[in-house]
Amino acid sequence: MSKRRKYDRAFKLEAVKLVTERKTPLAEAARNLGIHENLLRKWKKQYLEDAADSFPGKGRLKPQDEELRRLRRHLADVEQERDILKKALAIFSKEPK
Repeated sequence: MSKRRKYDRAFKLEAVKLVTERKTPLAEAARNLGIHENLLRKWKKQYLEDAADSFPGKGRLKPQDEELRRLRRHLADVEQERDILKKALAIFSKEPK
């Protein structure tokens, strides 16, 4: 079974620049780099969608995705605090017998 190869951001950027700036045909560039055409096509699409934040790297998210993750985590914390306060209010508002 073959192991998946990993490519760094610099390699991906150079591969995409071969196709976009130097006008090398996609099939030829992929063959010369030893990668599949579909992989290079995917990288090109990602680059054209958002050149500045394309290929963020392992474990990293684009800045807007990171902000969304942080806000969701904060929302979950606030909801948990609210639920605790609701339970405490219910407990302390019961009249003693």
